[in-house]
Amino acid sequence: MPLTPRALLIDGHLDLAMNALAGRDLTLGLEALRARDPVTGQTATVTFDEIRAAGTRVCFATLFALPQGPGSPGGYTDHAGARAQALAQLDQYRRWEDAGLVRLLREGREVEEHLAGGSGALGVVLLMEGADPVRGADDLPFWVASGVRVIGPAWGCTRYAGGTDAPGPLTAAGRDLVTAMRELGVALDASHLDDASFWEALDLGPRLLATHTNSRAFLPGNRHLTDAMARAVAERGGVIGLVFLSTFLQPGWEVGQDRVPLAGVAAHARHYAEVVGWASVGLGTDLDGGFGREKAPSGIERYRDVPRLLGLLPAEHRAGVAGENWRRWLTRYLGTR
Repeated sequence: MPLTPRALLIDGHLDLAMNALAGRDLTLGLEALRARDPVTGQTATVTFDEIRAAGTRVCFATLFALPQGPGSPGGYTDHAGARAQALAQLDQYRRWEDAGLVRLLREGREVEEHLAGGSGALGVVLLMEGADPVRGADDLPFWVASGVRVIGPAWGCTRYAGGTDAPGPLTAAGRDLVTAMRELGVALDASHLDDASFWEALDLGPRLLATHTNSRAFLPGNRHLTDAMARAVAERGGVIGLVFLSTFLQPGWEVGQDRVPLAGVAAHARHYAEVVGWASVGLGTDLDGGFGREKAPSGIERYRDVPRLLGLLPAEHRAGVAGENWRRWLTRYLGTR
């Protein structure tokens, strides 16, 4: 499949610092990284060179603290452990910024300036995925001052909300946190919220988006958005990012099977467009977000292949999905109350 002509790309979800702290040097070329990759079983696709080659100028980049679990025995078990992981990742973004590799973006005006300029740095909007690093609502100003502009209260279950495969409503601390987010202009990422937490959070009135979630019309479970949830995001001005992960595209897919065609991502895009309109659909690839090329859709061998999706979408909506829909959201809402 040939690449489509280069367009502005904005990616709603990349775990850059998480990968760096796992030992991946994202300043290397992809072949060099793969040759010395310390992460086994997940063939890398993302480096700064790959991001530039794709035409990605801005991304939502995570502070992601990994909890202890069967696959993560060294994960956090309490707030202090979660906070330590997030602070180490924050320091990584700052060091990249000092080196001229990224620019941290805090307001819509800064996004517009960055996109209008010729800087080769990647614009980064800090997204906290799972809120356990936040001590409580009174700790939120620290993270806002540090540049965090989006928080997803849940990943799995957190101290704040029910999440993926962990049903439940907001906790009392979660209600306080979402209220503080609204007051401080921190947007709420609905991507991992369980249904009960999602609808309860909406009643509290935060700015809303979904950086990386596909449609539950295709997949069982609470990881993805129902049509009603997608409508709620869109009605509040939000954009929904499409995830490039085979298990999030086709039910029952397993490693060892042929990878799901890139047309599977396009099918989720078209469904969302039927429900909420193309103006609410964007990218949230999550590439190298705990998986590698083995689980990416066929046709995605490396990050620079992301624009291949655009050729499968209606021509008049390609620019919007590629980046203009996220650009509109960012310039209008980032950092606003």
